[in-house]
Amino acid sequence: MTVPGLAVSEADGVLTIRFDRPEAFNALTGQMTLGAAGLLEEASARDDVRVVVLTGTGSAFSTGADIAGTAAHERFDVRALDAANRLIRSITGCDKPVVAGVNGIAAGVGLSAVLACDLAVCAESSALLLAFARVGLMPDGGATASVAASIGRARAMRLALLAEPLPAREAYDAGLVSHLVADADFADELARVVKRLRLGAPLAQAATKRAINAAAFAQLDPALEFERTTQTMLLRTADVAEGMRAFSEKRHPTFSGD
Repeated sequence: MTVPGLAVSEADGVLTIRFDRPEAFNALTGQMTLGAAGLLEEASARDDVRVVVLTGTGSAFSTGADIAGTAAHERFDVRALDAANRLIRSITGCDKPVVAGVNGIAAGVGLSAVLACDLAVCAESSALLLAFARVGLMPDGGATASVAASIGRARAMRLALLAEPLPAREAYDAGLVSHLVADADFADELARVVKRLRLGAPLAQAATKRAINAAAFAQLDPALEFERTTQTMLLRTADVAEGMRAFSEKRHPTFSGD
């Protein structure tokens, strides 16, 4: 499968899906989101794939949905939310371990994808950001459930409401990601983790993943549906139009509550 904005490679039972728009900090188009979801869904049924890696090219993992342009708010509707939800479900529903290689900033639905992965190996210079509030939106991609499940309500509220970047060190200390490594050692540590998973017992890994996700992500599906409904309403507001215009114009938005 060839998808613009994705670089896909396979070697030794490892499927690597790389967000590959470095000039846009790997902001996700609809094609990229659906393409990655399709690859993950296929991987679940493939005996020759033992591990899936999600990572990014350049200085970012992914800054989330692509909202560049002067009329970005007119391009977003429920289809964008459905694509994001499909990606998250394809990660959690994949029978193979899915590892996020967080090489740089992970924001918006990019962060939602990281949190849905089974393990997240983060370079020390990377950071996590729930940036939705900056453009008048609420978190989606299941982040309202996955963040709270990982670090609790208080920290989840801080991330979501204040949209403050969380450095990788703090994210690791808070239990939001599984691995933290110096930038110089990032590629080697990611390869080490992936190799251990590749050599593991696939049936046991699949059962373990299902059991832990059933316990930790019990509210994920309800969260995805609530986010879909509420985000769809927010996308129609004047605040979102202002937030996306301000983002494109590189200024602070002026929200009115309309």
